[in-house]
Amino acid sequence: MPTAATTTIAVAYGDGIGPEITRATLRVLEAAGAPLDYDVVEVGEAVFKAGHTSGIAPESWDVLRTHRVLLKGPITTPQGGGYKSLNVTLRKSLGMFANVRPNQSFAPFVKTKQPGMDLVIIRENEEDTYAGIEHRQTSEVYQTLKLITRPGSEAIVRFAFEYAKAHGRRKVTCMTKDNIMKLTDGLFHTVFDEISAEYPDLEVEHKIIDIGSAIVAARPTELDVVVAPNLYGDVISDIAAEVSGSVGLAGSANVGADFAMFEAIHGSAPDIAGQGIANPSGMLNGAVMMLVHLGMPRIAETVHNAWLCALEAGVHTGDLHGPDSDGEPVGTQAFADAIIERLGQRPQTLPAVTYAEADQFRIEPQPSPRSEKALVGVDVFLDWDDDGRQPDTLGTGLEAENGDGLRLKLITNRGVKVYPDGLPETFWTDHWRCRFVATDEAVAAGQVVSLLGRLAQAGFDVIKTENLYTFDGERAYSLAQGE
Repeated sequence: MPTAATTTIAVAYGDGIGPEITRATLRVLEAAGAPLDYDVVEVGEAVFKAGHTSGIAPESWDVLRTHRVLLKGPITTPQGGGYKSLNVTLRKSLGMFANVRPNQSFAPFVKTKQPGMDLVIIRENEEDTYAGIEHRQTSEVYQTLKLITRPGSEAIVRFAFEYAKAHGRRKVTCMTKDNIMKLTDGLFHTVFDEISAEYPDLEVEHKIIDIGSAIVAARPTELDVVVAPNLYGDVISDIAAEVSGSVGLAGSANVGADFAMFEAIHGSAPDIAGQGIANPSGMLNGAVMMLVHLGMPRIAETVHNAWLCALEAGVHTGDLHGPDSDGEPVGTQAFADAIIERLGQRPQTLPAVTYAEADQFRIEPQPSPRSEKALVGVDVFLDWDDDGRQPDTLGTGLEAENGDGLRLKLITNRGVKVYPDGLPETFWTDHWRCRFVATDEAVAAGQVVSLLGRLAQAGFDVIKTENLYTFDGERAYSLAQGE
């Protein structure tokens, strides 16, 4: 039974190498005196195969809600069958909107092309293309929806600035692709600019994600704290981890207002499972972040510094072993033993780690004020493959259905205007966006329904619609390429 001085957390051992590295990590925490008790939950491959398509049994949710902290080993998602990522399910279901990934090089003890690298990537964790909303719409065209919200953007950006302030960081860099996605990524960038004004002591900058990714790979010392939407943050996190020396070293925190999950960033590596050779460093570094989150910074320092001492001593698992390593590569549990032997020591070459009591802060997404919305048109998407896919033929047929306050303005194919006055060099698929706009200032929903009825009566295969709005008088939809 736990004592009054202990904290109970949920632990999931995971799949593949998960049980091995989790056991090693818990041994180090116990030796360091972490006052923890564990409530084990089963997640992952076995649960998927038992018929729970989410990868977690219904009763396990109660355990997670009780303890509010999960230390999770990597899991295997079965291929095929429509299984969804358990990681994404946990993050979104439990409101863990922030993913925190520190990336640091440990030269000369771990081989790296970027000595001196020390950056933290803070990734929005719930939105973007990770909503997983996808459709096949025609024989040729598939779609995924990218969802960016103002509350979600405000929460992650403010989290990044509060993290930078609490950890003594100097700069926050935002990365988006708002030169192309002007509404979604544009919102994220706008929110960054708004919130950055509240932190005058921190340097701020924005980078387009393509050059930003190149900087992460080639000149990471120019960066300090990076904040990005979900997909970009996922990609640059792995770039940064690999550049630092090894993906196997990096831990990850997933944090929300009321729940947090800690893990290694790597996968379950079933090819080496059961061999006792896996590197537990990523899991251990995730657990160090957990100790800080639980208000145990001194124990976190003890564990982290002992791990650094083991690296300095040349004690390496096989993935890190090289000419400068000490003797033969060690296995998972022997590496844990080396860390335990060095508890209480501080590194001599690598910077010793210190965690502040003030590292704790709480951010919660907040709803935004309502805007005045007006319906000013509709984009009608068609599956159309008639008459050699000639846009002029389609345009003439659609214009015959103008009326009741709506008229055809243009047709696009894959976002490019093909009618009127399209270019013959443009490639056409069977998926057409047909933009009808109000002939007056606005229309009512019934007029859109009437238009759809006329199109159906004329034999057009409507596969999707997107209403066109203004919010507080500003256009809230993108122009077509070539419009």
